[in-house]
Amino acid sequence: MNGPEVLDLAREGIIVLLKLAGPVMLVALFVGVIVALVQALTQIQEMTLVFIPKILAVLASLLLLLPFMGAVLQSFMHDVMALISSG
Repeated sequence: MNGPEVLDLAREGIIVLLKLAGPVMLVALFVGVIVALVQALTQIQEMTLVFIPKILAVLASLLLLLPFMGAVLQSFMHDVMALISSG
């Protein structure tokens, strides 16, 4: 492999990372903002209150997005294996 092919593979790897982590991080961000607004409105300043809803939301989003994540990883691995087999 030469330099441009390595850079293309690295760029594609970063895109795959963003496709996999982006939706889960957005769910965690959204739940965190909602819980923070509820805490601000009710004046409950418990630090551990954020963790349980955020963990449950991330777990649910991972379960829902698992087929999509598997397809993205399979496609990326197929491209990598094609590059390896072509020499």
